Amino acid sequence: MATARVAAIAHYLPEGTTTFDEIGQNHPDWNVAKLSKSLGITQLPKSAPDEFSSHLATEAARRLLTDNNIDPARVDYILLVTQTPDFPLPTTACLVQEALGLRQEIGALDVRLGCSGYVYALGLAKGLIESGQSSCLLLLTADVLTKIVNPDDKSTAPVFGDAGTATLLVAGESGGVGPLVYGTDGEGAGALVVPCGSIRPGASLNPESTPEARELASQGYDLYMDGSAVFNFTLTTVPKLVEDTLAAAEWAKDDVDLYVFHQANSFMLNHLRKKLKISEDKFWVRMGEEGNTGPSTIPLALSQAAAEGRLTPDSKVVLAGFGVGLSWAGAAVTW
Repeated sequence: MATARVAAIAHYLPEGTTTFDEIGQNHPDWNVAKLSKSLGITQLPKSAPDEFSSHLATEAARRLLTDNNIDPARVDYILLVTQTPDFPLPTTACLVQEALGLRQEIGALDVRLGCSGYVYALGLAKGLIESGQSSCLLLLTADVLTKIVNPDDKSTAPVFGDAGTATLLVAGESGGVGPLVYGTDGEGAGALVVPCGSIRPGASLNPESTPEARELASQGYDLYMDGSAVFNFTLTTVPKLVEDTLAAAEWAKDDVDLYVFHQANSFMLNHLRKKLKISEDKFWVRMGEEGNTGPSTIPLALSQAAAEGRLTPDSKVVLAGFGVGLSWAGAAVTW
């Protein structure tokens, strides 16, 4: 039976940036030097006012297809993971299909999930390919999180950046994606929420999430994050997630060539690495110039690792996504 494997990967960062010096100028009462050191971030990629998730996804896909000399006519499915779709409807994946000039006889849909979304979508791609519904699938991620962050919110404004990524998955004979492990805890949904701009008021999910409760002037969306709750959830959930993923793959911890976790912030990642007793040389942390890009962090990290020669044929990789939902997912991938 064919197995889904990663054939190519690419990423795109918008040209605009926000530096911590600029954040400090706008907020002289924030200790931006301390924030930058703790988060492991020096600047954030920022989309232009007329640049949206469909544009970031499209550009990442174009780079992947061009750089790898792939005929766009081969693509028969698009999965687009985004928390910031261009519109409530139509589906952003449909806009990307048109922008790329792909044929009409393909599937295209959005996956509305955040930090764990890429790993979840790998599972969906695996099912589509191994069931014979697709043979050449574009898995895209894209978010313009800087457009939904309140610039005066210290817990989110210095954290989130914009990015798009593209992963091509095809049918192979060995290795590939999986097994995968999933988890969901909707009871913690109020820890990460966009309280404004939706059909349902955010106060109904978490009264503390409203801009009024945070003493902020609303910018229309006002992404809210309970950092302590998310940190505690992560330290409790992720170690077991990694252990379960290794057990499902029947891999020993030392068998793994590279561990790539959701790049939330370097402080959290270092805590997880130490708790799991993973050596630094096998643990990927590269978010200084990207920040937290939501579902794009893992594929962005994989794209960077591949460019640096850290991923070669048959490399064993463990992926761990975790966050908004609350939701988590792990995957064992043979490159």
